[in-house]
Amino acid sequence: MITADQIQALINHGRTALASTETVEQFEQLRDHYFGRKQGELVKILRSIQHLDNVEHKRQLGALANNAKQELQQLFSAWQNQHHHASTTLVPDVTLPGIWPTVGHVHPLRQLQEELVDIFYAMGFMVMEGNELENELYCFEYLNIPPHHPARDLQDTFYVSGDDQGVKRVLRTHTSNMQVRLMQQYTPPLRAVVPGRAFRNEAIDASHEHTFYQMEGFVVDENISLGNLTYFLKTAMSRVLQSDVQVRLRPGYFPYVEPGFEADCSCTHCAGQGCAVCKYTGWVEMLGCGLIHPTVFASAGYEPGKYTGFAFGMGLMRLAMLKYNIDDIRLFMGGDFRFIDQF
Repeated sequence: MITADQIQALINHGRTALASTETVEQFEQLRDHYFGRKQGELVKILRSIQHLDNVEHKRQLGALANNAKQELQQLFSAWQNQHHHASTTLVPDVTLPGIWPTVGHVHPLRQLQEELVDIFYAMGFMVMEGNELENELYCFEYLNIPPHHPARDLQDTFYVSGDDQGVKRVLRTHTSNMQVRLMQQYTPPLRAVVPGRAFRNEAIDASHEHTFYQMEGFVVDENISLGNLTYFLKTAMSRVLQSDVQVRLRPGYFPYVEPGFEADCSCTHCAGQGCAVCKYTGWVEMLGCGLIHPTVFASAGYEPGKYTGFAFGMGLMRLAMLKYNIDDIRLFMGGDFRFIDQF
């Protein structure tokens, strides 16, 4: 049975053997002796530990074996660095053409986000970054979503161990978590957009991801109406889709706005005539929006009835799918360069 002394002896032997190693061939043989995948000494030790019955003993020896592996890797790396120049025999041919390095470019989601940020910035909105790790108050309660509210089922999230002054911490389910935070920091008139990542416990398919990108926007001032909301949405959508789109509002329920709406824009693929993209309706659903609920203003500490405002939240992935004619949301996060290199 393997012991802690044997593991330490393995390290000592490796250090001594490396000190007397002079050639690359000797070094490679020694490296195979310790790190070989089938018969390497470290592999043998780890296999023997796996068959131990005592769980605590297995845990202790496993930690020692991993430490030994790291220490030996450092010793072998140090030998390589020290003998690299001495062992190199290849002479570069300076007459050969150089190798051009691969140059990266901006991800399509980042391109769209920056385009939207420029549009809203030009309309007087400040651009803020939000907390991805949030507490339940700002993510739910302050937005009129108490603990047993049905909307919690639609925003099933990932809870994080520990708390924030006694309040549970979660990965935010929407960028709306910054509404009350910004209202508490700034006095109206207030215009802000918050782009960033959000997280939900979703079943992944062609139109759903557990990690996705949103942009929250809201305006707070006196005498804000649905006409203001429609104007801003129409202007933003027309610019980003590079087409004079029409916007319509359909009644929809969101706890933090009253009244709430689903905002649709006329389909850019068929100019509103009807096609497969818009399911032959001439309209494509874009985002949820509405007038900010009085409970949200109360959470921010605003005087009741003094201010009005509107808020909207758009999914950047869904918008990018419409803008670039993409039919599977999973492509954005898949890391496939054949997809990314098209943008």
